[in-house]
Amino acid sequence: MRRVRYGATGGPLFLEEAPVPQPGPGELLVRCEAIGVTLPVVRKVTEVAEPVPLGGEIAGEVMAVGPGADRFRAGDRVTGLCFGHGYADYALLHIGMTSPVPDTATAVDAVALVRSGLVALGALEAAQPERGEAALVTAAASGVGHLAAQLARVRGAGRVVGAVSDPAKAGFLRSLGVDDVVTYGQEGWGGEPVDYVLDAVGGDMLSHALAALTAGGRLVAYSSGGGTIRAYDLLVGAKSVIGFQMARIAREEPELYERWRQELWRLFEEGALKPVVHGEFALEEAAEAHAAVESRVNRGKVVLHP
Repeated sequence: MRRVRYGATGGPLFLEEAPVPQPGPGELLVRCEAIGVTLPVVRKVTEVAEPVPLGGEIAGEVMAVGPGADRFRAGDRVTGLCFGHGYADYALLHIGMTSPVPDTATAVDAVALVRSGLVALGALEAAQPERGEAALVTAAASGVGHLAAQLARVRGAGRVVGAVSDPAKAGFLRSLGVDDVVTYGQEGWGGEPVDYVLDAVGGDMLSHALAALTAGGRLVAYSSGGGTIRAYDLLVGAKSVIGFQMARIAREEPELYERWRQELWRLFEEGALKPVVHGEFALEEAAEAHAAVESRVNRGKVVLHP
């Protein structure tokens, strides 16, 4: 089979031939039909000292079932998070990170919706939104962000503000129901203060996100970009910062993880949640797919096809 690798920090990415992996206990062998490209995986290539397998979201058909994974069988359509080599013709999924794909959805729908949607929904849940509140979503046109903006509306937000790097993304966000769009260099994000912020950017943007909050507001940080906030800035407005990590939910609260997955599929089938795909790339075009995500030009999800 083919898989994508890199030999040193920064790349380049290249295709290589490798043996088809065999499923171990609790694992499924999946023939990949769609692979989601995420900023955390892109950052592994550009920032991690030693090369690591390129994993992430995959969707496809179960080809073989390992011991203890018999709630699935060959021929099932599934999606899930791969921790090994996911940029490949075949990949392994652990059943704890796997869910069925309904007949009404494609593999591309699955990778655009499930993992990004779980992060978006989890971050929103962490904010404990109340009906009528104003929400601000950073990286609002990203694979996670465009779903978070829609979910905020579904959960009753009275106003949804999207923060982006490029004002050209405004039309895309408004088509998804976003009320106002601001850019990172703009003063006074969101005009009127918001009740909660879902932040996927981190770094220097954290202080701007915090400033956009009303007194008593909540900032949920789920970015891999880090950043620092002064305690004094929290005290002045009685504001809160909440860290959210999807991996902890998947590992420690599997029932909640499954309930969120089911909610995402329900909203998708009802037409209340619309995952958007920015572009689809062949496996050998992985470098171009990474460039689209790294440069933040994407409007929605970037997907690879084996």
